Amino acid sequence: MQEVFFEKPRSETFSVGDFCPQDAEGIADLFRAVYGESYPIRLFYHPKEIIAANQDGRYTSFVVRTPENRVIGATHLFPSAPYHGLYEHGVSLVHPDHRKSNAFRELCAYAVDNYIPRHSVVEVLWGESVCNHLISQKMAHVFKTIETALEIALMPAESYKHEKSSAGRVAALNSFRSYVSRPHQIFIPEVYENILKRIYDRLDDRREFAVAGEGLPTDLQTQIQMSVFDSAGVARMTIPQSGADLDFIVAEQEQQARKQNAVVFQIRLNLSQPSVGQTVDILRHHGYFFGGVLPRWFDSDGLLLQKLECPPDFDGILLWSDFAKELLEFIRKDREDCGILSGSLKQN
Repeated sequence: MQEVFFEKPRSETFSVGDFCPQDAEGIADLFRAVYGESYPIRLFYHPKEIIAANQDGRYTSFVVRTPENRVIGATHLFPSAPYHGLYEHGVSLVHPDHRKSNAFRELCAYAVDNYIPRHSVVEVLWGESVCNHLISQKMAHVFKTIETALEIALMPAESYKHEKSSAGRVAALNSFRSYVSRPHQIFIPEVYENILKRIYDRLDDRREFAVAGEGLPTDLQTQIQMSVFDSAGVARMTIPQSGADLDFIVAEQEQQARKQNAVVFQIRLNLSQPSVGQTVDILRHHGYFFGGVLPRWFDSDGLLLQKLECPPDFDGILLWSDFAKELLEFIRKDREDCGILSGSLKQN
């Protein structure tokens, strides 16, 4: 087990607590202080939209305040997966002038160890730790989340232009923590059997494995939903059920996404489907490579595959844990293999 070392925090007086409407303007000011005008989720620049998002449950915000009630840090919980018992912990930031304090740690502790145990709606927690620094990865370890997936080139460099913290697109390490156990059966694609079992050996919940040996059902159409984040250049597709039209549907969705400037394509598959092995084989021929496991994504587990039409900066990805580094090497090799299968890699 690795130890986590943080800088000794500066002594500083602040309070951590739930969001109040009067915090909204301070949160918007905080985003401008950290990201300028480049953060891709635009609602965080508009106080009225921040208030509305907290009222309707899209986001639950937590803040750090100075004694003068100035917001110097914020973090959020929000549903971001098909299964609404799975909540994401993210959109976290601290003002540059206060990063040597323990504000970030106390903020995360309040959300993860104080708020969640009091709200049974959160069965599983997950987060994306950016890989242009190590702080959030270390913090994820402190709060007992387990690395299961790595998204290559997720965030555009423009998001970090204000702080000059990245020259290229930034990867994100996914980690999960179970609060409510749900053992269930998953189907393992043969090509990823070894790496999946390595991930599941570390998971804080139990699974029963079966071979994903069935063909695509000929009497069912592919179910697919796609969201395109044009400012980030990312297209995310969710496929809870694959059908015989999978090949055509994926190509059609990619074409639509390219028209909206997508250069990063992600697909999330349902591991409860016995035909997921053939789905993976088809997508690998489209150039999709391994990303990792998404526990409870559909209530059953998900499998992340990804494809890049932009240059990846594998050497610039900063990872803290030994397992995350092992995962990156597998992903790097699998991308090469899938590029050969699909005919060529669009970018080297």
